[in-house]
Amino acid sequence: MRISEFRNPRAADRFRAAYGHALAALWPAPPVPCDVPTAYGTTRVLRVGPDGAAAADAGRPIVLLPGAGGNALMWHHQIAELARRRTVFAVDPVGEPGASVQRAPIADGRDAARWLEELLAGLDLADVHLVGCSYGGWVALQHRLHHPGRAGALTLLDPAGFNGFGFRFYAWLIAGGLAACAPRPLRPALARAVGNRAVLEGELAKLGRAAAGFRRALPVPPVLTDGELRRIGGSSALFLLGARSALHDSRAVAERIARVLPDARVEVVPDAGHSLPIDRPQLVAERILELA
Repeated sequence: MRISEFRNPRAADRFRAAYGHALAALWPAPPVPCDVPTAYGTTRVLRVGPDGAAAADAGRPIVLLPGAGGNALMWHHQIAELARRRTVFAVDPVGEPGASVQRAPIADGRDAARWLEELLAGLDLADVHLVGCSYGGWVALQHRLHHPGRAGALTLLDPAGFNGFGFRFYAWLIAGGLAACAPRPLRPALARAVGNRAVLEGELAKLGRAAAGFRRALPVPPVLTDGELRRIGGSSALFLLGARSALHDSRAVAERIARVLPDARVEVVPDAGHSLPIDRPQLVAERILELA
């Protein structure tokens, strides 16, 4: 099986330069970087917020997992507010374009869950609030399925695993990528037309273009069964679904979650698509802190 990696050293150097520039431009304060070894490779984590005794008093730490093709920097809209109240660990997942390095393949949800369990253990985190967007939401669900107990709370932002990746989703991705390459004055109109405010994220768009030299080799999330959802449980879980999500029918997903996990909290967010942290940045930060 393949692992995710850059095509060549030149592509890796180009991405690292763009990553460093984006971090300096987007992050409100310099984070404390930490590299954690796992069986699947070394994972880069950016830590912000209270430390030492203050961290113990701040409450449950927050661990942020980005969507496919993303890294810790996608949370730049939320990080300042979250870090004022909690210790936050923003993750560059192994297998995604970021500062982590993959060394062993991740074949399925069990492997993804094991990687995350080893990461949390390496950070010495025993009771965390996992926040996952899209693919990161699927990884968080897989972790609770295979390693119940370490995550005391889950916030899932339009998580994968409730529907296959159909034509509508791929068309949304392609249209967003093309719109992000358009001249800057045209991007607001194009963002509205394609339903993707990520088009307006200039620094992240540059980083995305630099990631073109990265070959991603991670599993496609299968659809979760009702039995798996019941094993995951809805206790201390919040599902935020974009009303205009290109990934799935959010109303149908909300109804399924309410039926299978009656103790979970579900909210369909108006005026939002699949990119919830960008579409509704303040609401996302507020909801995370409400559950934390």
